[in-house]
Amino acid sequence: MLEISVPAEFEVPDKANVADLVFDNAANFPQDGCIRLRAGSTWTDLSSADFASQVRALAKGFIAAGYAAGERIAIMSSTRFEWTLCDYALSTAGIVVVPIYETSSAEQVEWILADSAARAVIVETAGNSSVVEGLRDQLAELQDVWSIEAGDIEALTKRGADISDDEVDTRRHATQSTDLATIVYTSGTTGRPKGCQLTHRNIIFDAQNTLCSVGDIFVPGTSTLLFLPLAHVLARMIQHAAILARVRLGHSNDIANLLPDLESFTPSFLLAVPRVFEKVYNSAAAKAAAEGKGKIFAVAAKTAIDYSKALDAGSPSIGLRLRRAIFDKLVYGRLRAALGGQCSSAVSGGGPLGERLGHFFRGIGITIYEGYGLTETSPVTSMNNKQALRIGSVGQPIPGASFRIAQDGELLIKGEHVFGGYWKNEQATAEVLVDGWLHTGDVGAIDRDGFLRITGRKKEIIVTAGGKNVAPAVLEDRLRANALVSQCIVVGDGKPFIGALLTLDEEALPGWLSSHSKPADLSGAQLAQDADVHAAIQEAVDEANKAVSKAESIRKFVILDHDLTEANGYLTPSMKIRRRNVQDDYAAKIEQIYTS
Repeated sequence: MLEISVPAEFEVPDKANVADLVFDNAANFPQDGCIRLRAGSTWTDLSSADFASQVRALAKGFIAAGYAAGERIAIMSSTRFEWTLCDYALSTAGIVVVPIYETSSAEQVEWILADSAARAVIVETAGNSSVVEGLRDQLAELQDVWSIEAGDIEALTKRGADISDDEVDTRRHATQSTDLATIVYTSGTTGRPKGCQLTHRNIIFDAQNTLCSVGDIFVPGTSTLLFLPLAHVLARMIQHAAILARVRLGHSNDIANLLPDLESFTPSFLLAVPRVFEKVYNSAAAKAAAEGKGKIFAVAAKTAIDYSKALDAGSPSIGLRLRRAIFDKLVYGRLRAALGGQCSSAVSGGGPLGERLGHFFRGIGITIYEGYGLTETSPVTSMNNKQALRIGSVGQPIPGASFRIAQDGELLIKGEHVFGGYWKNEQATAEVLVDGWLHTGDVGAIDRDGFLRITGRKKEIIVTAGGKNVAPAVLEDRLRANALVSQCIVVGDGKPFIGALLTLDEEALPGWLSSHSKPADLSGAQLAQDADVHAAIQEAVDEANKAVSKAESIRKFVILDHDLTEANGYLTPSMKIRRRNVQDDYAAKIEQIYTS
């Protein structure tokens, strides 16, 4: 049994709480820019002192509305300044925050509000309000529903005008580090979401010790634009780390408008899930192919990857440096410009990035620091950084984290960032917390120098009829790197060989169809049966199979006639595939792989 531990570099005082991050900055760096607010196509700085003033004023509103410390209030909104404002204001008032994705179904919203016994909800839109109001009869605890777009945050602030500063400070200072700060419901790839209880200590410990690893990215005065949902625990940790490090934080809540936002905001670094980086690469490849420059892009991509690998091996050759310099002007500079022009690094989490993409982006001048964690670990528990970078790994443990690889390969984690259990679910808690160790359900390996690699999910390991154990993530990651592929799920448990269900990328299709002289209005069913589409996907499968043995390789595949999305219930809000849903609903398609 392999084990590794890294001593903590920051210990959390007993009286610390999340709201202190805001008020400590206001006291020590009052004029420093803290938040960047959008004003049309321009951005204006909000100082630490002014932000703390707004947080305090809104906290007064929650107190005036009659909400006590320890009660739960939910936030159901896209990523915007008001999300961050409400988050810290609720913590200031000692209230427990319950995030809800604004895209959640009525059934999911009802479950989270009922299970957490939330007494109020802050929503973004009239549509969100309608969803919640339609559930009132099932939610005995629900009292208020406030809408950001209806001006209710401003009304709450005015309502608290008669609450004194002393009353707010008394409430804030009464909150201890061991008190519950938030209940974050897991996306739930199977079954109903479980509420992860995270204390103020969990969150501060994780943010501070993560900064000890990646403090050279989070530099005071730099900036980052958040566009992932703040209901996602990783986005929220970046929010806390940015406030701690005095990084100017901006918000973008419209993915359709993300590129113009990046251009005007010019972030120093970004946070994204792997699917975003896959989309950037695939869109660039598809655009190049549509313009008749596909071969040039392919050579440019290979040059970037070779250059990055050469950096690890020692130093790129003069010829490789020259080729990279040429492509930097022709290709790479345009990709960097699409991300604002000033972005030189990024943080990736929420799933495996893959070595190919990691090397590609470092080769074009944007180093992606991949990390690993779970909602149950607040969430970050390992990170790559500038001093210790190994592409293809998820880095070394952050200070204060301990890793253990069990006999069956499962990764176990211990540390003060590990949660205390699931809300009102002792059985589920007992299943994952054993003798102080969190059983992650992920299968991993630790290199001699402490770099962690995640090779798959324990419950997702496929065992073929021949007894071969196959980790689907290796094949799925390589297939999604192809511009024509959107989603992939590898199958074959108990079957004679490995197969796959694949979907086509709707953004890449128009360019591909044009370059292959095909009608632009082909239906999903027609595309799924098209011989040229099959040939292109077969090439992608052949490329993916190079990463595994013959016994692990994909022998046959089926193309589905529509994509797997969050809207149709096959992806979680954090873009993970709900495998059980796919396997149940497409059982006939899977059987087709083995009978046709």
